[in-house]
Order: sequence, then C-alpha cells, then structure tokens
Amino acid sequence: MRILLVDDEQELVSTLAERLSMRGIEADWVGSADEALKQVETQQYDLAVLDVKMPKMGGIRLKQILDDKYPDMKFIFLTGHGSESDFQQGTSEFGVTDYLVKPVKIEVLIEKIKAAVGK
Repeated sequence: MRILLVDDEQELVSTLAERLSMRGIEADWVGSADEALKQVETQQYDLAVLDVKMPKMGGIRLKQILDDKYPDMKFIFLTGHGSESDFQQGTSEFGVTDYLVKPVKIEVLIEKIKAAVGK
C-alpha cells in the first residue's frame, strides 16, 4: 500500500509520513496540490490524504481532478477549520465522506487508511 499526503503544513505532513513509514505504510508527502498533481504522474498511489484548505487549490478540488484521472484512488481529508456539521454540509456534494480533524492521531489515521483501502 502506498499513500500520498498533501498538506501545506510541511512539518505536520512530513512527520505523518515518517510515522506511517515506521509502521510499514509507504508514504510520500508534498506541500501543495500542484506538487501532488506532478507526483501522481510518476508514482501510483492507493490513497491520498488531502488537506481541505491549502493555498491556490484545496483538497476538494484536487480530489475532483484526481478522481477523473485515477478512479480507483481512495481519499481521506484533513481539516483544521470549522465544525463537523459545517464540513459535512460543504463537502457532501463532492463525495467526501471520510475526514479527520487536526491535530491527527496517527493510530486513528492508520485505522482510516486501512478501512479505506480494505485492509
């Protein structure tokens, strides 16, 4: 299983990638949607963990683009903004069903990853 972490908080995303790797999950990370689009051209991913709010392009728009190119890719979203009901109202129309609120507990993220990819 290989996952891509996309978040503009580089310290957070690099730490998550390191902690996932220590637990046997191959994880690459990038700091923007643009970098993610370049990264998926060179590497195949089973799942992407996307930050909802990033400069230029957020995670929801990035998911729409990736869905078109890679229909088998699964997604988990990270958010540090707003309430659960606000998040669900704003994202349900885009097929966003799985998300975590920052700060992320690594054990919870691993459970979500495994559930999303069916392992």
